[in-house]
Amino acid sequence: MSTGPSQPPIRFTGCKSLINRLVLSTLTGRPIRISQVRSTSISSTGFAPHEVSFLRLLDSITNGSSIDLDYTGTTLVYRPGLITGSAPGLGTAGGVLRHELEAGCTRGVSYFLLPLCLLAPFSKAPVNVIFTGAGCITSATPTGDISADAVRTAILPLFAQFGVERNIELRILKRSCPGPGGKGGAGEVQLIFGHQVRLPKTLHLMNPGRVKKIRGVAYATGVAAANNARMIESARGVLNELCKDTFIASDVSPAPLLPSQDRSNPGAKRKLGIGFGILLVAETSTGCLYSADVGSPPEGGEPPESVGRQCAFQLLETVAAGGCVSKVAAPTMLMLMAMGDGDVGRLQMGRNVVGSEEIIGLGRDLREFGCSAWGLRDAGGGSEDIVVSIVGRGVGNVGRKIA
Repeated sequence: MSTGPSQPPIRFTGCKSLINRLVLSTLTGRPIRISQVRSTSISSTGFAPHEVSFLRLLDSITNGSSIDLDYTGTTLVYRPGLITGSAPGLGTAGGVLRHELEAGCTRGVSYFLLPLCLLAPFSKAPVNVIFTGAGCITSATPTGDISADAVRTAILPLFAQFGVERNIELRILKRSCPGPGGKGGAGEVQLIFGHQVRLPKTLHLMNPGRVKKIRGVAYATGVAAANNARMIESARGVLNELCKDTFIASDVSPAPLLPSQDRSNPGAKRKLGIGFGILLVAETSTGCLYSADVGSPPEGGEPPESVGRQCAFQLLETVAAGGCVSKVAAPTMLMLMAMGDGDVGRLQMGRNVVGSEEIIGLGRDLREFGCSAWGLRDAGGGSEDIVVSIVGRGVGNVGRKIA
């Protein structure tokens, strides 16, 4: 979205909520200035490699954006342009944009997928991006990123609540887990988002319902398939007593191969991204989704049974938190409600989810970008949940309006 040269940037300090602020700046067209990013750090001053990679991704899917970093790497001035997606002639090849993640990346691919999914409905053209490179991790990571499977099964289906449901697909072309030290994975993921809208529909979701089924996937990369069976058995041992309709699929794939960089043997290959993990998604009678995602640690030493039980208990904690949306999906839902058509949307959320630092920070950032304040009230009926009311800003898709 183009902004006038006289519009002053919104000023922020520090790197907290960096991705949310960049996404909101791109959606609303407001320029931002972020300063003092890790300015007191001795070993890692300024923007981290994965944050710079996300800035490159923003530059690739927009036209007319201005990204200025100072020579110390601690101050950023970002003036957003029009969201063009994978439009021909703007760095794409055959309508597909390839974004390579460097080998030292410690964040999962969901770190890039979640904000891209928020921008894609407001794009001028469909979004078709392939994430590749030695730093692409598709599993859950120790840094708190969810897996690509969680984005596919627990985040993308929520867009249907806003009238965005056609031609949306996430393909995991090559699985990977965090490499040594949690860095790198050499996986490959393709996001196809072909449903662009003028304005998202107003959301009214205030009935969590009851859990009717649990689905999941256990994945193993470069290790024995028996690890999947052990994770599935331990997870079902916890969940079967609570929900009989439980099905967990198994996916086994070889570890990605990379050049070993051995001068004595230039043609040698080395394995990267070895590990296993499990994802569980609970669906209620009203269509609400709760997810839990656990992967094996990069240093190893944790048996599959422990990973399966941990994921099952994590899913139960997520369901027990209440509300119609889990903590990992709440920012996506709230942002789409704030970008709605000017009507009042309502979403029932768990009290602890609303009171989390991430959600409170998101509400403050939305106010900074001119969105309305939230209305909060008790859900009533013996529930401890909170109903969040948001008036949509009505920004809409400028690219669709021009077309």
